[in-house]
Amino acid sequence: MTATARLDLAIFDAPDIGRVGSFYAGLAGWDVVRNDSDRFGIRTPDGQEIEFQRAPDHVAPRWPGQEQPQQVHLDLQIDDPEAAAKRAVGLGATRLAGGPNWITLADPAGHPFDLCQADGVGPRMNLFAVTIDAPDASALARFYADLTGMEVTYDGAEGALISADGRNVLFQQVSDYNPPRWPDPAHPQQAHLDLLVEDLDAGEARALELGASRLDGGGERFRVFADPAGHPFCLIH
Repeated sequence: MTATARLDLAIFDAPDIGRVGSFYAGLAGWDVVRNDSDRFGIRTPDGQEIEFQRAPDHVAPRWPGQEQPQQVHLDLQIDDPEAAAKRAVGLGATRLAGGPNWITLADPAGHPFDLCQADGVGPRMNLFAVTIDAPDASALARFYADLTGMEVTYDGAEGALISADGRNVLFQQVSDYNPPRWPDPAHPQQAHLDLLVEDLDAGEARALELGASRLDGGGERFRVFADPAGHPFCLIH
């Protein structure tokens, strides 16, 4: 396996980045590390970062349908999901669904997220995984594993997980999958991954070899691609 890129962070689109970023910071107890006109960044206790990118024409997902799909969501761990869900609603979330050990809500920008029960987490939430919808979760997991050198640590009927250095990316099997068509706002990406590379040309060659497609957009230090399921991602030097 030839690792070309390193997972940096996930970036969610939102029309009001201050509102949604402050929501997660307050709910999860994470630190605000960036707050400017275009980006709002928060950091977990173990050093992972999530950003929110200003998108004035953002079209919110309508979970669980595929007409306006979620595309990407966060799985957050906490000791008591029910108590956390009540706090989330008080902060502006909308409760969507629940199960024996998880609750699905939508944040103030409409992005679904899951509160998952995990003992011993404490008052600050853990980021278990950034979860990406896929028509073939196993294949998309292998694509990102081969590109980043992360390990496929689970592969089952409902999805696949890749992990490295305490970070997880989960790929969720979705029937009737409806891909994003970036930059078309009618079929939004909802979120994307930033991957760090030492050499943009080598990174592009490797991504294309593995099945990515080059998209319009980019600059001197970054290039935009779509993975085999159509999700945009950026290679950044």
